[in-house]
Amino acid sequence: MGHTLFQIRSLQSIITRAISSRNLGIIASKQVRMEKRDESHGNNGVEATTRSINPRVDKLQQFVRSDSTGGWQDSWEQGVTPWDLGRPTPVILHLHQTGALPKGRALVPGCGSGYDVVAIACPERHVVGLDISNRAIMKAEELSSSSPNASYFTFLKADFFTWSPTELFDLIIDYTFFCAIEPDMRLAWAKRIHDILKPGGELITLMFPISDQVGGPPYKVSVSDYEEVLHPMGFKAISIVDNELAIRPRQGREKLGRWKRSSAQSSL
Repeated sequence: MGHTLFQIRSLQSIITRAISSRNLGIIASKQVRMEKRDESHGNNGVEATTRSINPRVDKLQQFVRSDSTGGWQDSWEQGVTPWDLGRPTPVILHLHQTGALPKGRALVPGCGSGYDVVAIACPERHVVGLDISNRAIMKAEELSSSSPNASYFTFLKADFFTWSPTELFDLIIDYTFFCAIEPDMRLAWAKRIHDILKPGGELITLMFPISDQVGGPPYKVSVSDYEEVLHPMGFKAISIVDNELAIRPRQGREKLGRWKRSSAQSSL
């Protein structure tokens, strides 16, 4: 009888361990699936990785290929804005909150919904948000209409490459703008930055996507792509570091570059 009870208890122990192992396996499998799902979806529809297929990025590329200017307006009209985080860029907000941004006049070209513009505007810094899309500017104005710091920022619908500001800027922030333009326009981008930034002014570039992807927008970038067009314009890198505050889908593919313009007089 004692021997039989021992066998029964041993069998129960084996079954219990087997069930526990199976449950742990199921839980681990679910966690892996959840992590993969999070990585593929990202934040608010932002493109996940260059290895993933994102229909919204594909649609954006179709718009821009069919009309390099009107395509951006179409993307806003139809809500195809995979670059839009729906909130300020974390590292830009961090730089502002820690007092690491220059004061004076600031420009955000390709500002989109204007989250960064509103986030860094303050009594010591007036910010201009510029976008070629009328719909983007309308959205930015709608979202910011009740902001308590509304007197410290302005939104303008204009083409960055032909627009002439009345005053030079102390700071220019470029994020998902350099990568949005055709690569053969990058030298013109650098010249325009040079012409509207004060001597000694600062350019901040969030370099994305650093990858081996083909086509665009967004077009792949590298540190050397920026150096190639900025160095001839008299810009010197203060620092180029990995963006530790990049949103999850962009981690490891984004760097923060800070550049100083030479003290030579601007052509504006």
